[in-house]
Amino acid sequence: MSEYDPHSFILACDFRVDDVDRMWKWLTKHRDGLSSIGAHHVVLYESIWEPRRVLVTIGIRHARSIRDVLRSPAIFEWFDISGADDIPPIFGGEVVEKIDLRGPSAQHHIGRVVVGVMSSVDDVSQLMVKVHDGLDRFKEGGVRQIWVYRALDDGQEVLILQEIEDEASARQWIEHPDAAAEWMSHAGMGAYPTRFVGSFRHLMTIDEQG
Repeated sequence: MSEYDPHSFILACDFRVDDVDRMWKWLTKHRDGLSSIGAHHVVLYESIWEPRRVLVTIGIRHARSIRDVLRSPAIFEWFDISGADDIPPIFGGEVVEKIDLRGPSAQHHIGRVVVGVMSSVDDVSQLMVKVHDGLDRFKEGGVRQIWVYRALDDGQEVLILQEIEDEASARQWIEHPDAAAEWMSHAGMGAYPTRFVGSFRHLMTIDEQG
């Protein structure tokens, strides 16, 4: 996962594209437009198991910018350029907590795997209690970072990103998740996409206008 310190808000979208590099080039050409709606970073992860599937996260400075993005005609153009048949669900949320299990001397390792899950939980505060109670087991399972976001329009909807040491550890964690990771069993239910398993591909830093 990237080394920047994200602000409180995030937009995330999990979808399939015709050409990952073509889509990224289009995004980089629209840096000013992204800046105008308060974006500060764009990160793209590419699935390691499913061809053409990507997870894009956009760090946002202000909650109101999320609404601006969703109303912007540019979002339709983006998905058209991407080759998506339909506009996929877009998660807009705020950070609940970022947990770093790597230790102060750890070095960023680009080969690490990111597992992303969008799901619904009964109670976010109770979820975080379980997560903290299980941190030692998370670490033993190869989990190195956990980022938890809660949807702005639904207090029970969450996006959870986990950075895991390597692909083998990720596969083991997915097949045998800890009881504290209850969200893993909810992935793919209802309108939510199946869990995303990928690696870092691109990062764009966007300066604030004005």
